[in-house]
Amino acid sequence: MRTFYAAETAQHAPKTFMLRGRIAQNEERAERAERLLAGLARLDLKAEEPPAAPAGTRSTVHSIRYLEFLETAYAAWSKLPGAGEEVLPNTHPLLPGPTYPTGIVGRTGWHLGDLAVPIGPGTWPAVARAADAAVAAAEVAATGASAYALARPPGHHASREVAGGHCFLNNAAIAAEVMIARGARPAILDIDVHHGNGTQAITYDRGDILFVSIHTDPSSFYPWFWGYAHETGAGAGEGANINLPLPVGADDEAWLGAIRVALGHIARFGADSLVLSLGLDIHASDPLGGMSVTTEGIGRAGELMGRAGLPTAIIQEGGYLSEPLTDNIAAFLSGFLGASS
Repeated sequence: MRTFYAAETAQHAPKTFMLRGRIAQNEERAERAERLLAGLARLDLKAEEPPAAPAGTRSTVHSIRYLEFLETAYAAWSKLPGAGEEVLPNTHPLLPGPTYPTGIVGRTGWHLGDLAVPIGPGTWPAVARAADAAVAAAEVAATGASAYALARPPGHHASREVAGGHCFLNNAAIAAEVMIARGARPAILDIDVHHGNGTQAITYDRGDILFVSIHTDPSSFYPWFWGYAHETGAGAGEGANINLPLPVGADDEAWLGAIRVALGHIARFGADSLVLSLGLDIHASDPLGGMSVTTEGIGRAGELMGRAGLPTAIIQEGGYLSEPLTDNIAAFLSGFLGASS
């Protein structure tokens, strides 16, 4: 299996996170990539530097003004009198009928949906190269093989114009667009502990991509407002959005059972390829909590995905600093490769 990782992603070093009304250390730390790379090395998988994606690849998913904001926000913010060291919103356009602002503070409130996505000097290079890794994995999947992208920061909470939940560019949706452009009929399966609300927003009215998300019940967990079972798509996408929420603390059997249900939906959709949003934050030790899945369960999930037999672009989503993180990525990929060989 080919694997991709861009060293530039270490430049994204966010400091700020809002946790139950207090400022805390952001969990999206560069060290998590080091632990994931250690898991690849355990399987003798050497990560390649992805090539720069073709011009326009990101704009198949995100608006031009959003991409320009991400690229230029830190420089514009730094020119403000008394500016803080990170770009952070202090207001959001919640009332009906908002007008897109021209000032950097207003645009920050428009494009940053929460306080988990501070922008620093290295954020744009990191998110751009994370997307390049996802594109490289999708290009491999389009040839009929499978590949893994160690995309950091993750992407599944990012919608067309809004960042949130540590995510800036929706790497999974970008990967799916690459595969569609190559003539594929992909499904996106999201097994992160959090609902992939950004991916859902991007694909919700489309019938050419099936989106299935398995996650902790959002009635008591981030992202709170999306991810409920009654959200099934709209227009041409009616029936092509499937949410499988699980109770807080769900264990191996509940999670693996939902994966089996999801794979059944994918088979009935007639997908010929898969984008897998791989969140390892389902593990019982993850600092963001939510589920109680074990390393053994993660390995069994890899086996289920491998047996599905679909060319797969595996895109790293969550999975934050904990001792078993290296074990967990090694377990998943070992299970996947063992079942698909």
